[in-house]
Amino acid sequence: MKQEAPPNRCGVVHHFHRAGGCELVRAPFLDEGKEQGIFAIRHYNRPNPIGLSIVRLEGVRGNVLDISGVDILDGTPLLDIKPYVSQFDRRENVLNGWMDERDVGGMRDRDATPRGLQGGKMGWI
Repeated sequence: MKQEAPPNRCGVVHHFHRAGGCELVRAPFLDEGKEQGIFAIRHYNRPNPIGLSIVRLEGVRGNVLDISGVDILDGTPLLDIKPYVSQFDRRENVLNGWMDERDVGGMRDRDATPRGLQGGKMGWI
């Protein structure tokens, strides 16, 4: 990422290499009691196991990006890195479906991995 002033956010496109197949209906890890359609949640068992994560870019050291706020596993294959440009990527008046009913306050400051969000109780990690 060569530029005079790198952004502080970027999008990371990745492959869910440890996904266990495709499920069209699944309970999300934030709401284990209620199933949702796979395209309404950010679960890894998707028809096309590709994910997108917006991360904080902490620094650039040669060809290494130091990032935080990551919600992917170590060793996950990265497919692409894209700059987050607020003038293009931020949207106003967005409805988030079932997530609008959930209190996720303070989540941005927590470990954004499924394990971190569940307090380390996820058996698949």
